[in-house]
Amino acid sequence: MPVAGPCYPRNDLSYVKSSMKFPALLLAFLVSLPVFAQEGRDATYLAARDAFRAGDRARLDRAAAQIGNHELAPYVENYQLRMTMDQGDSPALRGFFDRHDGTYVAEKLRADWIRWLGKRGNWAEIVVEYPRLIAPEPDVTCWSQQARLAGGDRAALDDARQLWLTMLEPPEPCRPVLESLVRDSRVTTDDVWTRARRQFEANRTGPAKLTLAALPAAQAPEAKALDMVIGSPMGYLARQPANWNSSQSGRELAALAIQRIAANDPRAAAAELEKIQGRLQEPERLWAWSQIGLQGAKRHYGEALAWYAQAGETPLSDEAAQWKVRAALRAHDWSVVLATISEMPPALAAQPEWIYWLGRAYKSGGLTSEADALFEKIAGQANFYGNLADEELGRKIVTPSKARAPTADEQKAARDNPGIRRAMAFFRLEMRTEAVREWNWALRGMDDRELLAAADLAKRNQIWDRAINTADRTKSEHDFTLRFLAPYGDQVRTAARDQALDDAWVYGLMRQESRFITSAKSTVGASGLMQLMPATAKWVAKKIGLRNYDHGRVNDTETNVLLGTSYMRLVMENLDNHPVLTSAAYNAGPGRARKWRADRPLEGAIYAETIPFNETRDYVKKVMSNSVYYSMQFTGRPDSLKARLGVVGMRTADAPKDSDLP
Repeated sequence: MPVAGPCYPRNDLSYVKSSMKFPALLLAFLVSLPVFAQEGRDATYLAARDAFRAGDRARLDRAAAQIGNHELAPYVENYQLRMTMDQGDSPALRGFFDRHDGTYVAEKLRADWIRWLGKRGNWAEIVVEYPRLIAPEPDVTCWSQQARLAGGDRAALDDARQLWLTMLEPPEPCRPVLESLVRDSRVTTDDVWTRARRQFEANRTGPAKLTLAALPAAQAPEAKALDMVIGSPMGYLARQPANWNSSQSGRELAALAIQRIAANDPRAAAAELEKIQGRLQEPERLWAWSQIGLQGAKRHYGEALAWYAQAGETPLSDEAAQWKVRAALRAHDWSVVLATISEMPPALAAQPEWIYWLGRAYKSGGLTSEADALFEKIAGQANFYGNLADEELGRKIVTPSKARAPTADEQKAARDNPGIRRAMAFFRLEMRTEAVREWNWALRGMDDRELLAAADLAKRNQIWDRAINTADRTKSEHDFTLRFLAPYGDQVRTAARDQALDDAWVYGLMRQESRFITSAKSTVGASGLMQLMPATAKWVAKKIGLRNYDHGRVNDTETNVLLGTSYMRLVMENLDNHPVLTSAAYNAGPGRARKWRADRPLEGAIYAETIPFNETRDYVKKVMSNSVYYSMQFTGRPDSLKARLGVVGMRTADAPKDSDLP
């Protein structure tokens, strides 16, 4: 047994031999120098930021003189330039852009400089600066188009035409460009009404009013009539004059009123349309039926396909086409699935979900070769439909071979990357929003090896979300242990076991909820690893007898995981012990998850695809696919997404009530 040495007080150096004291203290001082220097410069940056926010130029200049070569020094210079932007000092700005070309801070400053120039009509300088932007935002693009038009470049209208077709709620700088299209007769009356319909469908009625203002005065609807269509569509239809259908404006407004009614009550809209459809022309009538079909499909009404059928061959919006497929899936009408996907625009039909469901439609009709060819297009993709395609082809879901670990040189390159260094500085200062923006900007153009090194750097610094998101970007070389990180194992796997939950599913849900950021807080107030709402956390704490709970503890890892997994168990017991229903309930509430079931048993994949909320639909798919990869990581064995999805039971009158659940 070793003999213990002398027991000195831990923090008392008076017992150390004098011959050792000075070298030890000197070494400690030298080692600490970079830390103190770094902390000092961090404080200088924060002082500069605060001075900028306060508009204190003198204090900002003092901080700028002290910042030295700190990673965030460009931000301090950026603050100085922003404070003098009203002076229009182009040479100073251009000097900054040249020194920091390609950086995130230069990109944002240049964009704001273009906005400043645009508001003052300095078109020539915009023409010079705009091409140097890497990822221009829509409003800045419109300032550029205004500049081109001011310089006589009529080709700018060809680009602006695309805005008319795609931008339903244009920012202010885009409006003069769209007005130029109208003045130049690049849009017809039918174009105006088509755009207004799309805006109504997207519930963008304010922008729709601006669109309709582009009509010739003799054809424009009265403002009061349009307001009534928007605010009281049923009343509008009841108060129409006898000759309301004698003009295109009258007929179009009636169709828009039907759309507004359908948004709240598709059955009432169908009844109203039955009364007036004989007085509508075909384009208005068919579009109105497509809107009733869309809203009925979102509510899972059995009549939805019949309403869509009344729309005939009218072109459907992307949203309406997708919901027609979903309605057909719930009705198990594979012929409608096949026909509708086949008629989708190519870019939409190329999305994995529609490739998969088209393959299933072919397969249901016995066209196995055609189906397999479609499944092959998406098989192997690490996502919900890639997993399902693999299983349709009789293959096991597998993870690709793990890429070799980053070399020392690759790790150093990641550490030395200026953008990543700025991101790490922001993370160090707990400025997560700024850090994530810099990090994501730094990843542009990286190859797989660079991405893996960056992901590894994030992991080693416990920045779990950046590690996952960065590893997710690789194309050929992959590391799924980075894509599907499993931190906090002692707390998470213990809590899952205590609640008799599948730990792979718990991790799959947590990965989607927070990316393992313990301080994560959503815009609606959900907190922590498992994103618990205050009322839900309080309810669960009371339910499980957690004493002295207050919401200040919600971000504590152990408490958050205990409450989150307990809630999963309570909800699961109320929803047939089905993980798909429970995942939907965790995101959107137990009542909705129950309501979204059908009057017949539904394949789990169909239930997931037909969830009405876009966020929840995407969430459930990702949680369930995540679970497969975590299961394979934890067990070392293949897993089946189809088995996890199973079959969702039908609605029943005697189903347990969830009124006690928050």
